[in-house]
Amino acid sequence: MAEILLESWRPAAAVAGFVLFWTWESFAPLFRFERRGRHTLRNLSIAGLNAVITALLFAAGTVAAAAYSEQAGFGLTYQAGLGETARFVAGFLVLDLYAYWWHRFNHVVPLLWRFHRMHHSDPAMDVSSATRFHAGEVALSFGLRIGLIAVAGVPLAAIVVYDAALVLSTQFHHANIALPAPLDRALRLAIVSPNMHKVHHSVEREEMDSNFASVLSVWDRLFGSYRGRDDCRDITFGVRGMRDDGHQSIGGMLRTPFDSVQRRP
Repeated sequence: MAEILLESWRPAAAVAGFVLFWTWESFAPLFRFERRGRHTLRNLSIAGLNAVITALLFAAGTVAAAAYSEQAGFGLTYQAGLGETARFVAGFLVLDLYAYWWHRFNHVVPLLWRFHRMHHSDPAMDVSSATRFHAGEVALSFGLRIGLIAVAGVPLAAIVVYDAALVLSTQFHHANIALPAPLDRALRLAIVSPNMHKVHHSVEREEMDSNFASVLSVWDRLFGSYRGRDDCRDITFGVRGMRDDGHQSIGGMLRTPFDSVQRRP
C-alpha cells in the first residue's frame, strides 16, 4: 500500500502541476519561442523514461528503507527519540538539504556534470524543462537517497509530501511565467522563485553555479550560493556548444554524457 501511494502521488502532482503551469505560460509567457510543442514533447519523452525507471527500480527500495529504519529504530530521528511531528519536519528538511548538495555536487564533479548538463542544455526554459533529467542522473540520485532515508530515519509520510512538493516547486520555478518583481523577491525569501532559478540556467558560469536549492531557498543563503536578479529577460539559457538542434533531439539528449563538449567554455 505504501509503495502504491509513493508511485501514484508523485505522478498525480506532476500531471496537475504541468496542466496548471502549461496553461499559465500559454496565456502569459515571459519568453516566446518557436516550436514549443516539439520542445515539450521531447522533454516529456525523457520524463516518461525516468518515470518508468523510478517506479521499477526505486519505489520499492525507498519504501523498504523507510520501513526498516522505523521498525529497527535504526535511523537518526528514531535514535534521537523525536516525536512523530518532529520526525516529519526533520525528514522533510533532510531530503531538501540532500537535494541541494546533490545538485551542487553535480556542478563540481566532472562525471556528475556530464549527466546533469543535459538538464542545463535546454535553450528554451519552460515547465517541461522541469522534467528534463538524464536517466543516469536520476538513477544515481534516487539510489543514494535510499541509503540516506534509512540512515537519517526519514518517515514515509515525509517522503510522500516532500516528493510532491519537489515536483510542484520544480515545475513552478522552471515555468515560463513572469511574476511582479516584488512578489518574486518575497517568495524567494522562503522558496525557490522563477527568477531565482532562471539565473541558475544562464550560460554564464557565475550565474549557472548559483541557486542550487530545490524547494526551500534558505540553503543557498546559508551556504553562500545565492545570486539574485529581478529582470531575467536578457538571460541566455543553455550550455555553450550544446544549444543546437542535434543536442535537443531525444537521441542527442541521451548521448549528452558521452559528448566531447568541454565541461565549461
